[in-house]
Amino acid sequence: QVQLVESGGGLVQAGGSLRLSCAASGRTFSSYAMGWFRQAPGKEREFVARIRSGGSTYYADSVKGRFTISRDNAKNTVYLQMNSLKPEDTAVYYCAATKVAATNPYEYDYWGQGTQVTVSS
Repeated sequence: QVQLVESGGGLVQAGGSLRLSCAASGRTFSSYAMGWFRQAPGKEREFVARIRSGGSTYYADSVKGRFTISRDNAKNTVYLQMNSLKPEDTAVYYCAATKVAATNPYEYDYWGQGTQVTVSS
């Protein structure tokens, strides 16, 4: 069982930055691939980025070059550094854990409660 708690969301102006954190419980965090997803009002949940247990990363085209996912296995935490934010990045951001590194949210077994990110123009 893995429990996930996100933090770091907030209101930021376009062009600004935010760093999201996702703290995980459990001793097996390092064995999971971790992903970040987001969901805007009226839209489906969409993949943002993921990081394998070994550290390799993969990004959605919409955030490539602006967002960076990282993890600290000693702290059981995964991060999402978001730079050059745009109003279209506004959404609730969720972290999730999976044994199978994927971009499909249905492949993820555990989810956090989400944190709101709002980017004003």
